[in-house]
Amino acid sequence: MGNNYFLLGALVTPLVGAIVALVFARSNRIQRIIGVVAGIIAWVFCSALLIEIHSSGIQTYALGNWRPPYGIVLVADTFGGLFAFMVTSIMIGGLLYTLHSHDKCMTYPAFMPLFLLMEVGLVGAMLTGDLFTLFVFMELMVLASVSLTAISDDQYGLEAALKYILISSMGTLFLLLGIAAMYATFGTLNMAEIAQTLLTGERPFLAPASAIMLLCAFLLKSAVFPFHFWQPDFHTTAPTPISAMLSSIVVKVGVYGIIRLVTLLFIEEAPLLERWLSTLGIIGIVFGSLGALRTYNAKRMLAYSTFAQIGFILVGIGWGEPLALIGAIVYAFNHAFIKSSLLMLMGVVSSYTKIKSANFADISGIGGKMPASVGWLLLIGGLSLAGVPPLNGFISKLALIQGGVHRGDWPNLIIMVAAGILTVIYMIRAWQRIFQQKALPDTAETKSEGDSLLAPFLLICICLLLGTVLAEPLIQLTMETVRQLGDPRIYISAVNLPA
Repeated sequence: MGNNYFLLGALVTPLVGAIVALVFARSNRIQRIIGVVAGIIAWVFCSALLIEIHSSGIQTYALGNWRPPYGIVLVADTFGGLFAFMVTSIMIGGLLYTLHSHDKCMTYPAFMPLFLLMEVGLVGAMLTGDLFTLFVFMELMVLASVSLTAISDDQYGLEAALKYILISSMGTLFLLLGIAAMYATFGTLNMAEIAQTLLTGERPFLAPASAIMLLCAFLLKSAVFPFHFWQPDFHTTAPTPISAMLSSIVVKVGVYGIIRLVTLLFIEEAPLLERWLSTLGIIGIVFGSLGALRTYNAKRMLAYSTFAQIGFILVGIGWGEPLALIGAIVYAFNHAFIKSSLLMLMGVVSSYTKIKSANFADISGIGGKMPASVGWLLLIGGLSLAGVPPLNGFISKLALIQGGVHRGDWPNLIIMVAAGILTVIYMIRAWQRIFQQKALPDTAETKSEGDSLLAPFLLICICLLLGTVLAEPLIQLTMETVRQLGDPRIYISAVNLPA
């Protein structure tokens, strides 16, 4: 098994960036530039890694040159490589947003190092081949994001951070119990070796219990019903670039873990898990769509919308068919770009108010005080989220609906289409309140200048490309991903464990 240094580079670059940013703690401008440079280099490593995977197959790196199952191994199959590429791409957008943001919290010396450590946790979770290392990276991601929310300019940031850390501890408990049960059963935490043992047909006593505990942990990380109640406050009060990361890629760590569970580790238990995923996904779609329709805050609306979008992905996974899984992965990838751009745009809108509020009562009618491009970008992003062609949201929903048609699950398909209509309603209504409605007596006072549009503009451009010229390559890459996921022996043999 050869070591691919692109894997190590993608993981180490943001870590080194965080350390270097600490050295320049007295110069906030230099810290922000270091963050952007580190983010771009990590993206280059992930891009090169994805190309290498496509041309040469699954890539690995044994830390300390210890071979599995004795050492920790980083593994990048097409699935992990695609999600790592997604994470680093969105992180560049968040880092670019910080360059011209006026939030006070972004001037703190700890902000940029914590932001880069969050990226380390995200990328590491996608590329590790070991369950305990997955736990470590997830906790690093959680602690960094909680700290960044706690120092937010929003007066409720600390409350939201405390609420999440308490709820997250429940997920940590589930995850540690599941990992402990796995180690007690298999004597290893290497995912390839566990999968190889389970493929023999032996079902240890603790295997089903481990599957349930790990599933609960990943559902909580994705804010899936009934583990959802921490998310709106946490995502709404976080600084804009952080809330954009939380609602677009942090929740995808749970999705990543769920897909690993049902395609690699617990294939025999997968039908039971998938039934639960479909049910919880539909509940999330209904609850998230109705919550977004009735909320009072633009960022909170998008946080509730994330419930619904994750629900779409869970239903696709729950259908348990290759075509539906293709739709779920394409949906997860595209949603990251749509949601991050929309949250950054709402951050731009709120930055034009003197009180930095995203409450509809405060921002209704202030569109005339901002550049017209803000309104157009928000409209395009909203239509993409709703799945209007030729935007990437349409490609996502079309791929998912094709999987549902193949499965023949017409009741759930009807609910999903209805939720898409609700998405159009609440996104168009939000756009109208901000850019079409006249200012109200309670509308907040505005400033002459707000945050930069560069980051959301670039992400919206990517959304347009993913819905047109890049749609076919993305579908082809996702089909290759599902082909690999469909045969766990490919993953096992790549980690040097003979099947």
